[in-house]
Amino acid sequence: MRYILLDRITEVVPGSHARGLKCVTLTDEILHDHFPDHPLLPGVLCVEAAAQLAGFLLEVSAPPREAEPKRALLVQIDKAKFHRPAQPGDTLELFAELRQGMDGAARVDVGADIRKDKSMRGTLTFMLRDVDSPRVHEQRRSLYALWTRELKLEVPFR
Repeated sequence: MRYILLDRITEVVPGSHARGLKCVTLTDEILHDHFPDHPLLPGVLCVEAAAQLAGFLLEVSAPPREAEPKRALLVQIDKAKFHRPAQPGDTLELFAELRQGMDGAARVDVGADIRKDKSMRGTLTFMLRDVDSPRVHEQRRSLYALWTRELKLEVPFR
């Protein structure tokens, strides 16, 4: 099973921050087992949704230096705290804010809110790496175009 957990990106300022949405529905298969009669989106998947948004932010923020783009790979999760679980019918309002950029790496503060209530907060560290896979690059371009179809972005997806 593939976990594409970001439904839409609502705002992006390359080099600064991004916002997006994850709608929690009973069509999310994991909810049928986690937990029967009391479905909750696992906290790790809330972090993964925020990581997908943060990875997008980093990839569209990276200056195009080479023919193939570098891809953001999650390497560390710090201080992830969960305050309110996400249930079917909730919309996670996700954010990612670039905290610290280093050559080939970055730290990003992430979070999720549900109806303005704090749901999750954490800090993620990513490495930017060459990925020798045309399929990965095409998948990312397709996802990014889908996620941002309602935004008028000046940033080309690489």
